[in-house]
Amino acid sequence: MLTSVLSFALVAGMITIIPGLDTAMVLRAAISRGRRHGFATALGINTGSLIWGAAAAVGISALLTASTAAFTVVRIAGAVYMVWLGVRLLRGGDDAEGETTAVPDRLWRSWRRGLLTNLLNPKVGAFYVAVLPQFIPAHTSHLAMGLLLAGVHDLEAAVWFTAIILATHTARGLLARRSARRAADGITGATLIGFGIRLAL
Repeated sequence: MLTSVLSFALVAGMITIIPGLDTAMVLRAAISRGRRHGFATALGINTGSLIWGAAAAVGISALLTASTAAFTVVRIAGAVYMVWLGVRLLRGGDDAEGETTAVPDRLWRSWRRGLLTNLLNPKVGAFYVAVLPQFIPAHTSHLAMGLLLAGVHDLEAAVWFTAIILATHTARGLLARRSARRAADGITGATLIGFGIRLAL
């Protein structure tokens, strides 16, 4: 079992450090709203990964992969959400919302944003359903092993996201400028819209 965990950790680690949507979301939250929102977004993303891991272990993700209709529903829902969120960022609506909302509620929104972005991305499910079963040894609990491997992936992602957030905080003097925040929103918004359109097509 240890060999399976270590082998999966190597694969998941390489996937984690490849720049993608999750990294862009955490980076944007850290630049625009600070460390707490960066960590809240990262926690939401990791929560989504844990759910996908459990789903893959019990076969739900396999069902999505096998069922064209189910996969299409998740794909379109994810595309619509990402485009909607991207447009909000480009229009600056997210910042306006933050000025009138209490801090704990804003942290909850950052966590929810990370969670939904991850859960509505069927490519995350496809990764787990394609990769996870290969590392689950015979005669072990699929659910327990799936959660363990997803937890390993979450731990690696947490280390990666923490490094990004702390690096961003170190450069907070430069990144705190409104122009830097708007640039982060613009890049992330455009990335979300592009990813959403690509997902829909």
